[in-house]
Amino acid sequence: MAPGSRKKHEETDKLTRIAIVNSEKCKPKRCKQECKKYCPVVRMGKLCIEVTPTDKLAAISEELCIGCGICVKKCPFEAIMIINLPSNLEKETVHRYNKNSFKLHRLPIPRRGEVLGLVGTNGIGKSTALKVLAGKLKPNLGHFDSVPDWADVLTHFRGSELQNYFTKILEDDLKAVVKLQYVDQIPRAVRGSVRELLARKHERQNLKMICDVLDLNSVQDRNVEDLSGGELQRFAIAMVCIQNADIYMYDEPSSYLDVKQRLNSSRAIRSMVAADRYVVVVEHDLAVLDYLSDFICVLYGVPGAYGVVTAPFSIREGINVFLDGFVPTENLRFREESLTFKVSDQMSEEEIKRLSRSHYPKMSKTRGEFHLDVAGGNFTDSEIMVLLGENGTGKTTFIRMLAGQMEPDEGKTHLPNLLISYKPQKISPKSTSTVRQLLHDKIRDMYVHPQFVTDVMKPMKIEELFDQEVQHLSGGELQRVAITLCLGKPAEVYLIDEPSAYLDSEQRLAAARVIKRFIMHAKKTAFVVEHDFIMTTYLADRVIVFEGEPSIKTIANAPQTQVSGMNKFLAMLGITFRRDPTNFRPRINKEDSQKDSEQKSSGQYFFLESENKSAPKKNVGAPAGASEK
Repeated sequence: MAPGSRKKHEETDKLTRIAIVNSEKCKPKRCKQECKKYCPVVRMGKLCIEVTPTDKLAAISEELCIGCGICVKKCPFEAIMIINLPSNLEKETVHRYNKNSFKLHRLPIPRRGEVLGLVGTNGIGKSTALKVLAGKLKPNLGHFDSVPDWADVLTHFRGSELQNYFTKILEDDLKAVVKLQYVDQIPRAVRGSVRELLARKHERQNLKMICDVLDLNSVQDRNVEDLSGGELQRFAIAMVCIQNADIYMYDEPSSYLDVKQRLNSSRAIRSMVAADRYVVVVEHDLAVLDYLSDFICVLYGVPGAYGVVTAPFSIREGINVFLDGFVPTENLRFREESLTFKVSDQMSEEEIKRLSRSHYPKMSKTRGEFHLDVAGGNFTDSEIMVLLGENGTGKTTFIRMLAGQMEPDEGKTHLPNLLISYKPQKISPKSTSTVRQLLHDKIRDMYVHPQFVTDVMKPMKIEELFDQEVQHLSGGELQRVAITLCLGKPAEVYLIDEPSAYLDSEQRLAAARVIKRFIMHAKKTAFVVEHDFIMTTYLADRVIVFEGEPSIKTIANAPQTQVSGMNKFLAMLGITFRRDPTNFRPRINKEDSQKDSEQKSSGQYFFLESENKSAPKKNVGAPAGASEK
């Protein structure tokens, strides 16, 4: 064999191939089975792809597939993925659901007395890993057709901490309780009042403390079906915290919660840490994950195809690995670009007054027992205002008054007559068409405009949703479409209510970058309601702080610069932030730590170091044109 061909053969041997057929997209009854028709292996008489018009799904043989990718290109519904993986991952397969379906490689290893945080995109295997660690899903080691017994599973993990972990689960020494990801499904599963259900599960002496921390005392007598999303989330966290268990797992505990509630929930979860317990948390809010965890495992791969769990990292290193898109321990890059959080130069009050183009008046609104007072303010082109406040302080009410969907009691005659584009907080899809048809109907000119495609459509990965029906989109997919529709509508002011809801960490950063770039380039103004602190810091040019008693009487202050506004808001919450010196992301200081005490005594709750002081020195001998991080 020639040296060149030998080398190529050896490289091929190092790879293993997986074929993924998306069960939602594959529709053999509506196509001409192009995948089978054009497959060169099938043409040679081998059964590489098996599918007929009566089948529900195409079946692809990973052993016979040569990786040509013709089936991927020819499938009219883009239902097929062919992926080459390093062959060493094949030996580390933990679970595979079915043929041509998702694979999980490796497992995170929990430690007693510490909080393990998991971070990664949606569809990468975090919930699967939780189910396996909780003992609710038996790992099949990739053998979905002949599930191995537990003796084989323990042999697979022999020599690692997981062997001892699974042995204890099998011997019923470990009890696991899990806070589910989708809390909006709780009312379908249980009935009764919050008080009754908590009393039924109460096994520990911490019920009163947990209810106080999670602010559940005011909803004790309400039925579960009458709770809002945030109340359901806090109730679900409480249900886990009050049980006696050895393993506590929380899947996305910050969804629906405001900043204060996220921190209180973090404190409740941290209170479960003990020398004889495991605590595992999946979280997309990176500031909360940083605050919660003691160590972190990153999950990377291809969503819906395969996921790989890294070795554990320290908190700072783990989150920075995720943001950098590079795993140093494996010398592997899983994302093309790194994510940093350099904040743009802040304008002075004089500059803001000089550049102001529009003004909204002093307003007020009373709805039942709730009263909101809004101080008037100015806004300029190419500016993003972020609204900061607890749930129930009137942020959505203020946005809806600006949008003209709700008339203020005072100031309605002075509202500026501007073109408005509004993305509401709750997205309820009414369209029965596909995403492509919806975009064609709503933003016909923009969704094919080259600049809009480059700046919005591609980063939000909208094109891969084109042929899906709007009614069947997940929460995160609906959010991405809603943001695209909002930005695609010609307007002077864009009102965006909670753009991070249902999005994973990576999608949140992509959405923040899209909104920022669009508003800057189009020279428009945006008002954004957001609870994710990393998104808030990245987006905000100025902030509007809401204060007062939630759901009773609140005030929306006039816009302030980012630093002064953040300082005011964080002082109300009693927490301090520092900045990571590597990528400038905001990090919550541990309560009563030296850094926390120093910043509180100096009044610098939101600590923004100068660029010269905080930026790392450029490496001597760096390649020409290399960018600094």
